[in-house]
Amino acid sequence: MYSSEQRQLLKAIARASIEYGLENNQPLIVDLTKIPQQLKQVRASFVTLEKDHHLRGCIGTLEAYRPLAQDIADNSFAAAFTDHRFPPVIAKELDNISIHISILSPTEPIICHTESELKQQLRPNIDGLILDDGFHKATFLPSVWESLPNTTDFIDQLKIKAGLPADYWSHDMKAFRYTTESF
Repeated sequence: MYSSEQRQLLKAIARASIEYGLENNQPLIVDLTKIPQQLKQVRASFVTLEKDHHLRGCIGTLEAYRPLAQDIADNSFAAAFTDHRFPPVIAKELDNISIHISILSPTEPIICHTESELKQQLRPNIDGLILDDGFHKATFLPSVWESLPNTTDFIDQLKIKAGLPADYWSHDMKAFRYTTESF
């Protein structure tokens, strides 16, 4: 969907937003008049930061509500400075941080009444998954299948991420899938 030039521009925006955040403690405001139309479309994204091949921050949006370029700038800043799992990025780390962007498709509900039905409908290595049970909500991007290739483990770990026991299931549980274009 996105050309190599557009991908490079989005990565440059992500890095510029982190650099801007180091100096100004806020994300870069993207000048939308100077970017291609496709990058102005309202889309949801996640930005994942890695340092030495280890997670260093990951923040995103599940529902599209702002132009993609600004979503990436804001999520890059948030991944670098507000991911509660990590201390804020400092300037001397920046050269060792790689940026990975995932642009989400719109979510679609998975109609399931049991965990078994959910497992039958999931597409490993394709689907990102959102589990929502009231105050407990979490997502795994499709890239998480690389480290959790077993469907049961994937779902169990997502429930734990949402603050639920691994063996939990409720008739109120909602599941949604999405795909990503990642680079």
